[in-house]
Amino acid sequence: IYHRNKLYFNRYSHRKQTHCFFSHLIQCVFFQILVLFRNPKDMLVSYYHFMNKNPFFSDFMAGEVAWGSYFDHALTWEKRLDDPNVMMVTYEELKQNLSEDVKKISAFFNLPLTDEQVSSIAGGSTFSKKKKKKSLRWISDQTNSNMYPKIPFLHTITVGDWKNHFSYAQSKQMDELFQAKLAGTNLRARLKYDLYCQ
Repeated sequence: IYHRNKLYFNRYSHRKQTHCFFSHLIQCVFFQILVLFRNPKDMLVSYYHFMNKNPFFSDFMAGEVAWGSYFDHALTWEKRLDDPNVMMVTYEELKQNLSEDVKKISAFFNLPLTDEQVSSIAGGSTFSKKKKKKSLRWISDQTNSNMYPKIPFLHTITVGDWKNHFSYAQSKQMDELFQAKLAGTNLRARLKYDLYCQ
């Protein structure tokens, strides 16, 4: 979330990161919001490694996880896709051509970048680069909580990694829930579910 007036947030940064539903955000015409979505199957696997919790599949499908249901979250943002102050990108798009998406994002926020800056940002945002940063290796380095002791902060970013973890029954269950919740939506088309989740 980016706010054009830094003073609006008082002691807070004018750039904020959140997992909130759109309905939970302050309604303000000055907000510019970048929304990142990932296909739900890879999202579930990544989330599982983040939480290090079993059983996790059933909790995720029921929406009984932190920040609630993936699908309810998606539906709240579906209503905002045509909002000029909202830009949505997908994880899969970023993986395909990160440099081009960096340019689009910078243009959306009206933050001009040189080709050299775009290259630097894209190069520094790769998995291999992030993995080398000691501060990102363990969640426990970033929090004072014992909630997630020694959990790897970074996991594989391979698109389609869900195929190494889902059973046939789990994949089918996810397909049915996705269809029930997001069939006919613009977000379904943007996520390219048939390409990445079949």
